Amino acid sequence: MGVSTYTSDLVVVGLGYVGLPLAHEACRSGLKVTGLDVNQRVVDGLNAGKSHIDDLSELDIADMRAAGFTATSDPSVLRNAQTIVICVPTPLSEEGSPDLSAVTSAAETIAAHLSPGTLVILESTTFPGTTDEVLRPILERSGLVAGKDFHLAFSPERIDPGNTLFGVANTPKVVGGYTELCGEIAAAFYGKFVRTVVRARGTREAEMAKLLENTYRHVNIALVNEMAIFCRELGVDLWDAIACAATKPFGFQAFYPGPGVGGHCIPIDPNYLSYKVKTLGYPFRFVELAQEINSRMPDYVLWRVQDMLNEAGLALSRSTILLLGVTYKANIADQRESPSRAVAAKLMQKGATLLFHDPHVPEWQVNGSPIPRADDLEQALGEADLTVLLTDHSEYTPKMLLERCQRLLDTRGVLRRADSELPGGRLTASISRKGVQVL
Repeated sequence: MGVSTYTSDLVVVGLGYVGLPLAHEACRSGLKVTGLDVNQRVVDGLNAGKSHIDDLSELDIADMRAAGFTATSDPSVLRNAQTIVICVPTPLSEEGSPDLSAVTSAAETIAAHLSPGTLVILESTTFPGTTDEVLRPILERSGLVAGKDFHLAFSPERIDPGNTLFGVANTPKVVGGYTELCGEIAAAFYGKFVRTVVRARGTREAEMAKLLENTYRHVNIALVNEMAIFCRELGVDLWDAIACAATKPFGFQAFYPGPGVGGHCIPIDPNYLSYKVKTLGYPFRFVELAQEINSRMPDYVLWRVQDMLNEAGLALSRSTILLLGVTYKANIADQRESPSRAVAAKLMQKGATLLFHDPHVPEWQVNGSPIPRADDLEQALGEADLTVLLTDHSEYTPKMLLERCQRLLDTRGVLRRADSELPGGRLTASISRKGVQVL
């Protein structure tokens, strides 16, 4: 394999929720890191010391810059990089199939600047075979051969936005190489700033590991979502049943129902696996059923809202509904695939007047229509005909909700998970009244 004089230890391609934390941790370990992104606004912001993701503050960006980090949109920085890590989005197309356009575009750019001896790693989630069948042929247009002239590997990202306990350094890193040597070199690279590196047999096994993790969550969330629907008809408190089952020290992991699934992984990643299975001529029935169940939860929320209003003698078309939380998970600003948008769209179709509140989102639109923001939260809680808690931000305390809301539908089980805030059975008694319901 050829020898090259490296001008960067690492170039991270794609400076979003995956690439930027990776670059941050690599900088902390003493590596010379450059960030490459096609979005000039992102590049300019980082070079001005501004962060555009929840998990990194402006102080973190300042530390990176002090360590020598720079961001650029100039692909020439790829030339003579010791390691290149691809962290670009892999969404679904309008037809629901994998969209690898960002990966192929990054690969073409890298191929035009690839030097001998460079390690190229794909972190973007995708279906098994992508690294070998899609990425490698594009990179080899450079005239260099994977495993001979440059190294190639796949390592699935495991970023959990908003998670204060686990980040890049203390989350085990799965690595699969195109060859045994590629795997060794990739593992050695991550070992410089990740505490535990797990070697997969190859790139396909590493690609499958990521899809397995998220398909597991997708299917189990669908299970409890379906149970939430029929447990209400059976008169069973599912939240209490889950709490009881979770006391078992083995063989059970608690999942909770909600208004749908959102984010960058659960609504998307299982479809990548389903797509690959379909190429073999088989349906992936578990994934397809889970997708069907989870995607109909906004309809169930709509039905529950109508039912609560009907009990109060109110029509949805003449009611004001306050939506609390429009991001896909608690305490972050990320709105990707948030089920709140689908819930809002269905309420709007029925003629409801909507307001929203989210401490992380100053403006919000649904299908091109701006939704007014409630700036005075406590006043809005008292004036709305019904409040729907869609995202369990820490600002939405059980005490405030129970004291201020006329009527409340809690789709996240905040009231069930916070009995300690209102001792003496007061919380349980409050939930049992008609104006307060948990999904």
